[in-house]
Amino acid sequence: PIKSLASVSVSDGSTVVVQPFDKGSLQDVEKAIRESDLGFEPTNDGNVVRINIPQLTAERRKEMVKVAAKFGEESKVAVRNIRRDAKKQVDKCEKDGVSEDLCKDKEADLQKITDGYVKKIETAIKDKEKEITQV
Repeated sequence: PIKSLASVSVSDGSTVVVQPFDKGSLQDVEKAIRESDLGFEPTNDGNVVRINIPQLTAERRKEMVKVAAKFGEESKVAVRNIRRDAKKQVDKCEKDGVSEDLCKDKEADLQKITDGYVKKIETAIKDKEKEITQV
């Protein structure tokens, strides 16, 4: 995480300043920010990395909505992967002699929990889209 490598501050309303604790990691921090899908172009003055945050145009807002949707989809995939792993554990227990009814109940509970978290993620994505597109 960036907080473990550097201090992050906002110098004015449109500039974020990242000051690494170790000057040797300055290039790595700059590279990580540049390669992120956020579309920022950091500048390095030898001591700190400055990130100019552009004003949000309609086009930029659409890009940010796409990024938020992408993160949401990745989150839903992660939840489904956790469900798959948990289902494997339930199936293993069933093979080890746990009653079939109990296993089916646990699978149903697992599906309810998964559906709940997927709905929370979808709600968060919709809320974030509203926030981003609001002028």
